[in-house]
Amino acid sequence: MGRASGAGGWRSGRRGGAHGSGARWLALAVIAAALVGAGYGWGRWTKSDSARHSHPDGFDRPPTAADSGARGDLEAPVGSPRASGAPSRGSLAIVIDDLGRSLEVIDQLRAFGVPLTYAVLPFEPRSAEVAIRLAELGEEVLCHLPMEAHRGEDPGPGALDAGMRPRALRASTRRALDAVPGAAGVNNHMGSALSEDRVAMEAVLEVVRARGMFFLDSRTSPQSVGFSLARDLGMAAGERKVFLDGDRDPEAIRRELHRLLALADGGAPAIAIGHPYPETLAVLAEEIPRARSAGYRFVRVSEAIASE
Repeated sequence: MGRASGAGGWRSGRRGGAHGSGARWLALAVIAAALVGAGYGWGRWTKSDSARHSHPDGFDRPPTAADSGARGDLEAPVGSPRASGAPSRGSLAIVIDDLGRSLEVIDQLRAFGVPLTYAVLPFEPRSAEVAIRLAELGEEVLCHLPMEAHRGEDPGPGALDAGMRPRALRASTRRALDAVPGAAGVNNHMGSALSEDRVAMEAVLEVVRARGMFFLDSRTSPQSVGFSLARDLGMAAGERKVFLDGDRDPEAIRRELHRLLALADGGAPAIAIGHPYPETLAVLAEEIPRARSAGYRFVRVSEAIASE
């Protein structure tokens, strides 16, 4: 009897209950709108941002809050394929430059729980100690090789000067590499002047190649020949795509990190350089977990270079 009554009730509603039918359709419309709205945030980052950030050097126009200020853009919805172990959305490598003065910062960086690459200046008070500690922990280390810059900036002790003869450049490069034990590769510190000089860079890269190391061009000058010359010499080499903290404002750093993610999304691994500034560390602490949840994979620079 209960089943017949229930069936009769449904039939009655379909035939003559115009008010009930309208209510049901309204409810279905509300549910559909909610489902579309729930999918919008994810689709906005994956589709429209992919087109907007297609320029190889980043944004085709100044970024706005709609591009990267909405912090939910990086976060996969609970239960989504990204949150449940789907294939990686893209790979990125972050290099932290200018190490060699403190051991404490190592613990701060490793607490992020993702692979990073650590660039150690060769002639700082604790350079060798920092490099050895990182090697003991199994981290990837670069010799952050000081080179002459334009506009008179001081690259620090042991800098390679564009006016040095090739023999002197090779000797200075060897001393710098010896000061960072266990380094797997080299990237330039400053160097906008020297990295434009093909003869000087060839002398430097000959030493790097002889030691079986790779070269990361920090691209402090758009006219740098480091990356192309290293490739011509048959070396493993890569180039920086994004500087995270040229502007130390946290929101500027966040925008640059989002630009890095856009470059990595579905393409070759993208490489960024940052520094152990408090602002940079704070932004990375917030954004790295959310980038991982969104399906991005953090790799060492050597892996990013090998994938190119």
